[in-house]
Amino acid sequence: MRSERYVALGLARVRTPWFTDVARWATSGSIAMDFVKTVSVEEVRARLDSGRPFSALLIDGGLAGIDRDLFAHAREHDCAVVVVSDTDRDWAMVGATATLPSGFDLHALESVLADVAAPIGLADDLPGQPAGDESGPGYRAPTIAVTGPGGTGRSITAIALAQGFAADVTHADTVVLADLALHADQAMLHDARDVIPGVLELVESHRSGTPVPEDVRSLTFDIVERRYRLLLGLRRHRDWTALRPRALRAGLDGLRQAFTLVVADIDDDLEDETVTGSADVQDRNLLARTTVGLADVLVVVGTPGAKGVHSLLRVVRDCLAAGVDADRLLVVVNRTARRGTQRAETARAITELLVASHPDETILSPVFLPERRQLDDLLRDGARLPATLVDPLTAAVRDRLDAVTRPDTARSIDEPVPVAVGSLGHWDEEVAG
Repeated sequence: MRSERYVALGLARVRTPWFTDVARWATSGSIAMDFVKTVSVEEVRARLDSGRPFSALLIDGGLAGIDRDLFAHAREHDCAVVVVSDTDRDWAMVGATATLPSGFDLHALESVLADVAAPIGLADDLPGQPAGDESGPGYRAPTIAVTGPGGTGRSITAIALAQGFAADVTHADTVVLADLALHADQAMLHDARDVIPGVLELVESHRSGTPVPEDVRSLTFDIVERRYRLLLGLRRHRDWTALRPRALRAGLDGLRQAFTLVVADIDDDLEDETVTGSADVQDRNLLARTTVGLADVLVVVGTPGAKGVHSLLRVVRDCLAAGVDADRLLVVVNRTARRGTQRAETARAITELLVASHPDETILSPVFLPERRQLDDLLRDGARLPATLVDPLTAAVRDRLDAVTRPDTARSIDEPVPVAVGSLGHWDEEVAG
């Protein structure tokens, strides 16, 4: 019956023997399968998007341009991915459902299809399909994302956080500051002489492989005086078009495995297709949206004054709308006066306006950072930022990070604790007298 046949896509290099063999087996009826030959990755994507169901994608592991995003695209269409390769590469780590050696025979193909694919019309789920979360087991470093409107000192706040956490012996030399903004400024702020490697090389290295932590660390630069590593950002704004979603997520996951703490400098634009109706806007904001989804704590930086508070609250509301939990948010007001009255008025305005728009959300009181002069000189010389800027910010973020990552130990000292009867002993008035 027609409904009991496999329908497979095929993509391989020219004159590949197995490609010819599979076509011959399908044409002669030796295997109950329709085999659709394709000539490029773009054609594979187009056929997957055409609406016609496919059981499997048989693809040559030696082709250029195959990566985890293509494999994920196939799996999203309930199409198993079978890579034909004689290398030792772990294809499952990049999303392949199964592998075959190049010299496979008819029985090996039938066995693999029976295990991982489904005849069209008989099954909705594919046995052996990888789960949606592609992260493997193992340690993942906490991630702190820093965002805020332009001109608020967001990037310098990220530098201060990286320096502050790197001063802790538990994080010394294992903190990375990742520039994940579309207009990447960290290279300028660090007076970087090189433009590569950077985030593009990180993502590219994870497109069809899983680099070891040492290779990931080699893509970063050592900021000796401040004791952290720096991952340079995009070299041009338009380079966001080279980023693929799953390769980016895998790259950030590799970054979290290679370091003990990640501080990410990101944009404040989190709009996606559901809000704008534009897939291009969602792709452009991929760096910020992906990082926000991974971040344990999201620091939103703003400035005082009516315009500063208005812009700050806009970003906070956008973060809440994007699904960020309120307990993961930390508001920082930069460049404030040292007088307590101005800080109190700013804190009250932020609290009242947030309560008015989000009455069910509780956000901690903002952290205030003073105006610091001669920061440009310190950045130019690669010197450490002043402790008056770094220490209060780091302490506040550390407290929030501890509360989020270890909620069981974050009990408030004002919270009542049940006391078992008799656990406190007894009071004897005669003895006491």
